[in-house]
Formats: sequence, C-alpha cells, structure tokens
Amino acid sequence: MVKTGQLRRSLVKVQEDDFDVSQCLQELREGIPQIGAVAAFVGTVRDLNEGSSIHTMTLEHYPGMTEKSLENIVAVANGRFEILSAMIIHRVGPLKPEDQIVLAACTSPHRQQAFLACEFIMDYLKTEAPFWKKEQTPDGGRWVSARDSDDSAKARWES
Repeated sequence: MVKTGQLRRSLVKVQEDDFDVSQCLQELREGIPQIGAVAAFVGTVRDLNEGSSIHTMTLEHYPGMTEKSLENIVAVANGRFEILSAMIIHRVGPLKPEDQIVLAACTSPHRQQAFLACEFIMDYLKTEAPFWKKEQTPDGGRWVSARDSDDSAKARWES
C-alpha cells in the first residue's frame, strides 16, 4: 500500500517549448509498475477572456524561484495524497490561442488519490506559483489579474 510521502518521481519543468502529453505521461509512469491510475490536466490558451478576443498571451516568471515554488507544491501534494509520481510542466513566453500552457499529472495505485492530487496541484499552482500573464487584445495589452475563484478553489484544501 502506498502512503503519503512515498513519491518515487517528481518532474518539474518551466520551458518555452511545447510538450507532448503522451510522451510526458510515459516518462512519469516509466519503471513504476505499482501505478494503477494517471490523472492529468492540460491548460490551454483561450481565444476570449473578459469579453475580449485574445491574439496572444505572454507568460513571465522568475527563473529558479518558479521551479522551486512548483517543487514545493508537489512536495505538499506528496504529504497529503497517496501518489507515486507527479509532474508539472509550465510554459512561458509568447503563446497563442489553442497553445498548451500547463500540464499537471499525478499517478497512484488508484484513481481517487491521483485525481485529488492533480486538482490540488492545479489549485495551488494558480495561486502560489510566480507567473504573470499579459494578454494582447484588439484594445492593446493588459495584465491578467488573479481570480477570486482561484483563491476559493485553494481555500477548500485548507479546511
């Protein structure tokens, strides 16, 4: 039986290049035959936000600090859920609608813990990781503000 704190593989990457979800999940699972479930979330760039069409979105971050923040989020998830491996890949730089932004994935012997850990990671990533988004719209550039719904999603894990 897997217990919390039994993470066998943790992969965190911040990169400009796109990622292949299938290849990433294979890397996450490789050599861990106890895995019975993989839960993954892929976030993409929308073409519309707050009533305006989005031409491009640029993501900025603090190199080193961002990776450390993501590694900490995985470590906290490892302490709360029975997961065997976890991965976060987050893109930075200019992106256009339909581009992939983020992959969060977790594995476990059973689906519930994988689903919960993946959702936890995304909720914390949206509020704790030092990323900044700037959208280019027909009216010019604008920085994307934090959403109250992201704070509410994170808060439910703190009770």
